[in-house]
Amino acid sequence: MPITYRPATSEDIDGIALVFLSCWRGSYAAVLPRRLVDMMTDEEAAALWTRVLGEARRGEVIVAESAGPAGPVILGVTRFALGGDGEGAVNSLYVSPLAQGQGVGSRLLTIAADALAAAGATTAHLWVFESNAPSIAFYRRQGWLPDGGARVQEAFGEPEIRLVRALAPAPAEAGHS
Repeated sequence: MPITYRPATSEDIDGIALVFLSCWRGSYAAVLPRRLVDMMTDEEAAALWTRVLGEARRGEVIVAESAGPAGPVILGVTRFALGGDGEGAVNSLYVSPLAQGQGVGSRLLTIAADALAAAGATTAHLWVFESNAPSIAFYRRQGWLPDGGARVQEAFGEPEIRLVRALAPAPAEAGHS
């Protein structure tokens, strides 16, 4: 089935929350403490993504979707933004366990990096739980490397590491040097 990538809308909340919770409860269950996995309820996930979509500028949240028997099905989501310092940030990347390994995550990450470069960012960063070896390996394959940055967010209480990547400059417009 073909996969399309488009800006998220408020109608996508349920599909995004489903993908997010599938990752949180599936992938994270193998790398995070149970208490942390259990704290993310259906209501918390819906409220989180409702807030994210309400705060994001158009085009800063992208979904991957394919046709399903009952209509379009969200397969993945990424959220990114250009910081005040001109550096890009990929704030979220989640792919349904049913779609992992099909290139959805790579494509979403490329869309985010390309959009950030087009907005003028020359570098971008993202944060990943230090214990999430599968995700770290995925990001490394995509050219994202640890830069020594570390944090522990109060909401999660688990160490995270920062990964960075240089972004290709946006191509010059025809007729401009």
